[in-house]
Amino acid sequence: MQKILRLTPILALLALAACETMQGAGRDMQNAGQSLTQESQEVQSQL
Repeated sequence: MQKILRLTPILALLALAACETMQGAGRDMQNAGQSLTQESQEVQSQL
């Protein structure tokens, strides 16, 4: 039982870190998509 109580905060921190990492990756992908959209719109306007 004590082993579980010791591991719970550690597992919670790992889960939180994973969420933050995924959130950051999502933001990076969103920024990349916005850049691609902007570039393609600029190319289309030049045609």
